[in-house]
Amino acid sequence: MTTEQQPIRSGFGETSTSSQVIVGIDLSGKTIIVTGGHSGIGLETTKILAEAGATIIVGARDIEKATQALSDVKNVSIIKLDLSEPLSVDEFTNEYRKSFDRCDILINNAGIMATPLLRNSLGYEMQFATNHLGHFQLTAKLWNELRKSGARVICLSSLGHRFSGIRFDDPNFQTHPYEKWTAYGQSKTANSLFAVHLDKIGKQYGVRAFAVHPGRITSTELSRFMSDEEKATATSSVSTIPNYVPSYIKSIAQGSATTVWCATSPQLENKGGVYCADCDISPIVENDSLQINGVRRWAVNPSMAEQLWMLSEKLAGFHWAK
Repeated sequence: MTTEQQPIRSGFGETSTSSQVIVGIDLSGKTIIVTGGHSGIGLETTKILAEAGATIIVGARDIEKATQALSDVKNVSIIKLDLSEPLSVDEFTNEYRKSFDRCDILINNAGIMATPLLRNSLGYEMQFATNHLGHFQLTAKLWNELRKSGARVICLSSLGHRFSGIRFDDPNFQTHPYEKWTAYGQSKTANSLFAVHLDKIGKQYGVRAFAVHPGRITSTELSRFMSDEEKATATSSVSTIPNYVPSYIKSIAQGSATTVWCATSPQLENKGGVYCADCDISPIVENDSLQINGVRRWAVNPSMAEQLWMLSEKLAGFHWAK
């Protein structure tokens, strides 16, 4: 088990905002990709990083919507990206290379949650395909650009990882009944495990990876597939969501803080492969724990991370060129 998965007492916390954690940090000359950087905490992340001087490239499925949302943000470009479809990921990276030869920070932010059973063109379950496999492919295709910069890669996970580990025998629900929260939990565990193994292979090049739980934010479009009952109970002490535990509800500015902290903070120099929340590295808790501020062992287990990596290569149809 990774020995770095323990709090460092950063001085920030659950109420810290992205504008607070980036004070004193100059990103002039840096190139940053933010998937889904046009809505919710992704939009706030884009704004804050652009204000600090970075050039931002936003990957978005809906170009018109992204253009409207980012109309008043300077130093931002938009490239079409549908993470659920491998061809779109390839097209994004090809378009990116027309203008840029490096990437200093990659923020794998976009995601979907608790969808009905949907599948992509390859037949893969949509939450796993979008939240994990799409970002796995994107990071692989940008590997040379990331190594050139000694980049940080931020993978948006969630406390929802507690709903499920990786279902290695049936990740796409081909033989087992589909359950939307189990599928979501699996995809968020995958985000965390991806950061663990990516950091392992990347640190020799200066590439470090971090998984992030942004916190509970109820004012974004992530909940668009939830029923009215689920939305209503999400702010109460009783819920139909498995293993639900009431917790502090963050603003969007607070929700983007841990992403920005992981992407830019000098406190994380020479660190990586860890799951973070509330602008700090989270402690490990037991898999059956209902504790809020903690990461389950299955989400930071190096052997499971390597096993997921091999499964992801198989499903994506390529071997990572390390």
